[in-house]
Amino acid sequence: MDTTAELGSFLRTRRAGLRPEDVGLVAYGTRRRVPGLRREELAQLAGVSVAYYTRLEQGQSTGASDGVLDALARALRLSQDERAHLGNLARPPRAGRRPARRAESARPATRRLLAAMDGVPAVVLGLRFDVLAWNPLGHALIAGHLPAGAPERPADRPNTQRMLFLDSHTRELYPDWTGEARRAVSSLRVVAGAHPDDRRLAELIGELSMKSEEFAALWSRHPVRRCAFGTKSFHHPLVGPLELDFEMTRLPDSGGQALLMYGAEPGSPSEAALRLLSREAVAFHAP
Repeated sequence: MDTTAELGSFLRTRRAGLRPEDVGLVAYGTRRRVPGLRREELAQLAGVSVAYYTRLEQGQSTGASDGVLDALARALRLSQDERAHLGNLARPPRAGRRPARRAESARPATRRLLAAMDGVPAVVLGLRFDVLAWNPLGHALIAGHLPAGAPERPADRPNTQRMLFLDSHTRELYPDWTGEARRAVSSLRVVAGAHPDDRRLAELIGELSMKSEEFAALWSRHPVRRCAFGTKSFHHPLVGPLELDFEMTRLPDSGGQALLMYGAEPGSPSEAALRLLSREAVAFHAP
């Protein structure tokens, strides 16, 4: 990934999202050629020269100091996730020969943990959002239309990003598909910024940009947010509506793998539907 181009895109989208009055500046005149703040206005707020900021936005300056990045983050009112993303883009790791990444796999201990999570949909995701493993209920919840053994085939594993944008069954699973898509792209942006030299990640982004206009439009807006917890709505083909909490926990020493778990509020209709789905999943996975 070209981090200099991505840095410019990120700064421009954030600059365009702020109006002078939002940051306490007086806007003289009503005609502005571009939306949001002008470069000189942002430079003034951040306390840097217009020439330096222009070079930064155009990818002609690298190695910005912490002070400059902090000042820009304050001026642009960046979130913590966006501030970290800005740092990744402004100071990417030095290019060099890196060992080829081996195919990801879930650790045996992690697989045993999945098997022990009875009644809890759980999925292990790789760095690039490949499904590395799932328990029967996790499979039934997010991809019951796919073979249960699909994560065991590294060449064509399910990928939650690809499924969301390119798989019609997955699209129908989410009543608020647009919100889910926005959340997915925000998470992918975080990972892409932290791993700009990952070839397979770049290939995934390129594939989705070519095959999905909706992905390309969302990607161009440069959303950045770690979506590690929250609530998701489902319309499951077997049990109907579900409102589930989710938590995504990074697994230590795993190269970026995460454990994604879902749960329902006790006593709710979603809990009853999840129990029904659990029975269906057990029956489906029975030898």
